[in-house]
Amino acid sequence: MSTGTGLPPATGAWREGDPPGHRQWVTLRDPLLLEAGGMLPCVRLAYETWGAPRGDGSNGVLILHALTGDSHVTGPAEPGHPSPGWWRRLIGPGRALDPAAWYIVAPNVLGGCQGSSGPAAMAPDARAWGSRFPFLTIRDQVAAEAALADALGIRRWALVLGGSMGGMRALEWAISFPDRVESLLVLACPAAASAEQIAWTAPQLHAIRADPGWHGGDYHDAPAGHGPHRGLGIARRIAHVTYRSEPELAARFGRSLQGDGHPWEGGRYVVESYLDHHAHKLARRFDAGSYVTLTEAMNCHDVGRNRGGTVAALRRVTAQTIVAGIDSDRLYLLAQQDRLAAGIPGAGPVRVITSPYGHDAFLIETGQVAACLEELLAVPVLSLGPVLSRFTAPPPALAQVHGRARAGGDPVPHGRVDGTVGQTERATATRPEGRYDPDCGVGCTRNRQVDHRRGGGRRPRLAAAGN
Repeated sequence: MSTGTGLPPATGAWREGDPPGHRQWVTLRDPLLLEAGGMLPCVRLAYETWGAPRGDGSNGVLILHALTGDSHVTGPAEPGHPSPGWWRRLIGPGRALDPAAWYIVAPNVLGGCQGSSGPAAMAPDARAWGSRFPFLTIRDQVAAEAALADALGIRRWALVLGGSMGGMRALEWAISFPDRVESLLVLACPAAASAEQIAWTAPQLHAIRADPGWHGGDYHDAPAGHGPHRGLGIARRIAHVTYRSEPELAARFGRSLQGDGHPWEGGRYVVESYLDHHAHKLARRFDAGSYVTLTEAMNCHDVGRNRGGTVAALRRVTAQTIVAGIDSDRLYLLAQQDRLAAGIPGAGPVRVITSPYGHDAFLIETGQVAACLEELLAVPVLSLGPVLSRFTAPPPALAQVHGRARAGGDPVPHGRVDGTVGQTERATATRPEGRYDPDCGVGCTRNRQVDHRRGGGRRPRLAAAGN
C-alpha cells in the first residue's frame, strides 16, 4: 500500500507490517470449500465495524463493497487507509445508517487486497499467494462472509446492501441464506453477468496479463516500478469509461485540451488526463492479482447456476427487498434491475436513481441511496446536504448505543473476534464536501430524488449532498 509520488509499487495491497488502521480480522476455523473445486486454507477476512451489536444480534447491517472498494466505508484517508470512506455520507449520527441504532459491518471481500486473503496476502508458507491463489466465485465470497457472521455471533442480518459487485454479493446472500437476511438493498447489478459485461472485462484482463511485470501473477516482491502497474492502469482506464456516462464526460471535458499543446504536438485531451489520474491512483492502492481474481468472479456471477435458472433462484429470496438501478448506467443496464425486481417476491417496482454520472451514481448519489434505505427501513434520516431536512437528530444527551450513552451519539467500538482490541472509527455528521471523489470516479454531487415513476410507490424526498 503506497501513498507516495515516486515509482508505483509492485502492488498497492495492504501488506503485513502496514498500519492496520481501523481494520479488525477473523481467521476462519475451517478451510473454505470452493465452488470450482478444491479448498482455500487459512482464510482471513479484514473488516471494520461501527456501532455495537444488541444482545440478540438483531441490529446487524452488512455493507458489501464494489470491485476496487474495501472495508473503509466511512472515515478519512489516514495511515492504513489510503482513500477516504466511499459511502461516508450514509453512516453517522442521524444519517441513513446511524451507529447508535445499527451494528454496521463491512468486510474486505475474499480475494481483495486490503487485509483479506487474496493473491497479495501471505499463504501458509509465508509467501504471497500470487498465481497459486485459486479461482473464486461470488458464492465462495459469500460463504466466507457467512463464516464471518458466525464468528461475530450474527445469525440474521437486519439489512444486507451493496452496489455493483457488492450488489452481486448482497443478492447471493439473500439466495444462498434466505433465513439470514431480513432486508435487502441491491444497487446497480444483474442476476447474471451479460456477454457485453464479460466482453468489457476481456481487454482489461489481457492488459494486465500482457504486462511484462505480471510474471504470471508472481510479482509481489518485485521492486517499485517493476510490477504490472501499466497493465492495471490500462484496465482501469477501460473500466472507468464504463463507470461514467457519455453526456457527463461530454459536459465535463468536451474536446478541451490539457494545457496549450495540441495532440499533433504531443499534447493530450483533458479527458485523457482524467483517465490517467485514475489509473495512477489505483496502482498505489490496489493489486493487479486481486483485480483479475475479482473480475473473473464477477464474470462468473449467475444466481441461476445449478439452481434451475434465474427465475427459480430469485424466488428463494424472502427478505424485504428494494432493487435500485441508475437511469444513465451503461454498464449494468436498468433493464437488468427491472428483471431482478420483477423476479424477487414482493420487491415491487425498481427504484430509479436519476443521475448524469452513470454506474458510479450508486457511490455519488448518496441522497437517493439514503432515500431507498429510508423506505426500506422506515427510519427518517438527516439531510445529506446543506438543504434543511425535514428530520432532526436526537439531542446529544439522548443518543445511546444499546444503553451506553455517548455525547453526540459516537458509536461504541467493538473488539476483534480474535481477541485483540480493535479500533472503530467514530462517525460524525459533518457537512459534505463540494466535490466528491469516490473509488470509481470524481464528480460534483447534485440535489436529486429517487424516481418512482415505474411504480407509483411513495416518493421519498430526501435532499442529497450539494455543492
